[in-house]
Amino acid sequence: MKIFLNSEELFDEEKSKKFEDLIKYCHIDFKEEKTFKNLENLLKNNQNEERIFYFSTSSDFYETICKSLNDYKLISENSRVVLEKPIGKDLDSSKEINEKVLGYFKEEQIYRIDHYLGKDTVQNLLALRFSNKMFVPLWDANNIDHIQITLSESVGVESRWEFYNEYGAMRDMVQNHLMQLVCLLAMEPPHSLDPNAIRDEKLKVLNSLRNIEEKDMKDHTVRAQYVAGTIDGKEVQGYLDDGKSTSDTETFVALKIFIDNFRWSNTPFYIRTGKRMSSKNSEIVIQFKSIPYSIFDNYTMPNKLVISFYPDESITLNLMHKIPGLDEKMKLQEVSLELNPPRSFVRKNEAYERLLLDVIRANPTLYMRLDEVKAAWKWTDKIISAWQNNITPMETYKAGTNGPNSVVSMMAKDGRVWHEH
Repeated sequence: MKIFLNSEELFDEEKSKKFEDLIKYCHIDFKEEKTFKNLENLLKNNQNEERIFYFSTSSDFYETICKSLNDYKLISENSRVVLEKPIGKDLDSSKEINEKVLGYFKEEQIYRIDHYLGKDTVQNLLALRFSNKMFVPLWDANNIDHIQITLSESVGVESRWEFYNEYGAMRDMVQNHLMQLVCLLAMEPPHSLDPNAIRDEKLKVLNSLRNIEEKDMKDHTVRAQYVAGTIDGKEVQGYLDDGKSTSDTETFVALKIFIDNFRWSNTPFYIRTGKRMSSKNSEIVIQFKSIPYSIFDNYTMPNKLVISFYPDESITLNLMHKIPGLDEKMKLQEVSLELNPPRSFVRKNEAYERLLLDVIRANPTLYMRLDEVKAAWKWTDKIISAWQNNITPMETYKAGTNGPNSVVSMMAKDGRVWHEH
């Protein structure tokens, strides 16, 4: 088995040169349809080849690009198109954009990309849940107390203020990344690894999400903007400190979610995401229920399964263990059991590597199907609408913290705490 030591050992200059020789460039301005003639000239001798079009633009331009590709007869049965999120700002605009793309591509040709699903640790959720006997019978409301998902960033919106201000954390992070993670954690076992079998089960989760009613909105949702603070010893500006006098766009979201089905009845999923938080951190915490009775004098901690995507990709199971020593009474401490392959033997893949390879292979497993997108928007739109009516007031939090105080009290009311490093 080869051990990868560093990036230089992975680089092969000869292969890189061969790959570089295959790359061809042409200029296209998608606002000027006549420039697509350049692409037609490049591809005219390869009518039957598989073609992948990657739209890394605002979704407002998807129809324009599709029309030009179609007018120059560049779309074939073997073509596929990759769409970057966010696709629209709500259910109605998402429907409209997707319908326009569907006027040129079939649903099976459309790949709606979410880079979180390309991470090895995220994909490992399926292996962890459905290939290990010890977890299969424990993965339900009878054994799991609650689940936490945190996707935090220490950076602000930087030069993307105008773009971000149109979407905010709910549309940018919750409607896609966080909803997809909830689906993978909560879905029933698919009958196979067939792409549609997996996506069918994810859709069932989205359709089972309990709507957050207006009477519960303040207790189950938190929205906030960051103000000036300190990160890594440096002072940073607030969201509105760059001459933007007013905005009701949230940079932080926390939600308490329930899934109304047999497996997860009344088991809360707590999710949070935000910018300018204390650190960049992406993790899932599955906290199991406490044992019904302890024979030990000192407190026993409930078992936790911690799945981290960043800063390190890792899976850790926290268990109780005897403290070594000769004390008369047995004392326990929490220890961590690493469930990871030796990192020295594995090259870390970038999320987009896997996702782009899957497009080439025509494997849509890790891509969102249209009915998933619609179901996610339908659920999040109700929250966004309530926020627009100020049912949950906008709060603030200092940059370099983990959000407003209300996000702590959200869990404290339930006798729970956020997992912090």
